[in-house]
Amino acid sequence: MYLQEVTTPAHQKEFFQLAVRLYKNEKNWIRPLDKDIEDLFHPETNKLFKSGGKSIRWLLLDDQGNTIGRNAAFINPKWKEKIPTGGMGFFECINDQKAAFVLFDAARDWLEAQGMEAMDGPVNFGERDKWWGLLVDGFSPANYNMHWNFAYYKDFFEAYGFQIYFKQYTYSRNVKGVEVDPKIEKRASIIAKDKNFQFRYLKGKELWEKFPEYFMTVYNKAWAAHLGKTISEREAKLMLSSMKPIIDPHLVYFGFYKGDPICFFISIPEINQLFKYVDGKMDWIGKLKFLWNKTFNPPNKMLGLVFGVVPEFQGKGVESAMVTEFRDNIAEKKLAYQTIEMNWVGDFNPKMMRVCEQLNASIYKTHHTYRFIFDRTVPFERHKVLK
Repeated sequence: MYLQEVTTPAHQKEFFQLAVRLYKNEKNWIRPLDKDIEDLFHPETNKLFKSGGKSIRWLLLDDQGNTIGRNAAFINPKWKEKIPTGGMGFFECINDQKAAFVLFDAARDWLEAQGMEAMDGPVNFGERDKWWGLLVDGFSPANYNMHWNFAYYKDFFEAYGFQIYFKQYTYSRNVKGVEVDPKIEKRASIIAKDKNFQFRYLKGKELWEKFPEYFMTVYNKAWAAHLGKTISEREAKLMLSSMKPIIDPHLVYFGFYKGDPICFFISIPEINQLFKYVDGKMDWIGKLKFLWNKTFNPPNKMLGLVFGVVPEFQGKGVESAMVTEFRDNIAEKKLAYQTIEMNWVGDFNPKMMRVCEQLNASIYKTHHTYRFIFDRTVPFERHKVLK
């Protein structure tokens, strides 16, 4: 067997076709949009390159020239780790440990030559909200922009020497008729009596003109300290624009105190239930299929993307009030979705895990983010637990 670096359009096409062939009999695998992945590897569409990011991709071929595996490695200059750490991802392979190890070795050798001392995988050449972690439990249909892989991949990673850096839990619950922890109800009732608080979904002019400002304000206070990244109003506007074809205003929910945004709960329809019909391409045929199914066969599941409360209001019942207000005024009255899955929560975030559990949500899927330290004498440490 031998490696082929991805350098031509034909190689790029084969990078995707390998997965199509591997998963052709797996009903729960949903082909990602080719463009969503391909764009990560080009400076014109991934701004990490402008900050010094680097990437490489390989195909693995057998002695007869048949593609039997693929992998990618990359350096994200925005990562701040104790030791220089690169990433590997978009790994696919036949059930052959020797072949898998050739792909892992390629990523390790390339990253080590770039000055890295460890690699995390499988991860994204971008933000953590996409393509992050190896699916190890809960092999139900894939969520949008999340890995779905064969169960035997776990054995490959762990046999090679990868260790669990953190676990990622996807929680699920019904949308309607769900009772929450009585403590949540009690805290929410206190907030409800204070007329300075208001909770509502954004619609019309407010959605399209004020969302970027509201989102930036809450996100930068609630999440930037944990993730080490702020978001600009322009970036929030671009995010909203990208969501426009699938956005449901009822799922863009904010809380305010004296008119200022202090919290949000943002969800979208689970659009993989639509993308499964387009065969990885949003050409004119794919767009027609998407629109037809969006109209006549809409998703019955919603995906919770992000939940946040600014620090000065955390632990004061605002989270509880937002949840119960959304349940009583939106979920029970205005939504046709049957279930909600929340975007993954790391086991390093026990506070958010407790929120999910208090909402009577249960773990539905588990992914692992693995780390492999090149110098095997260096002690391994798991992800720091957030306070």
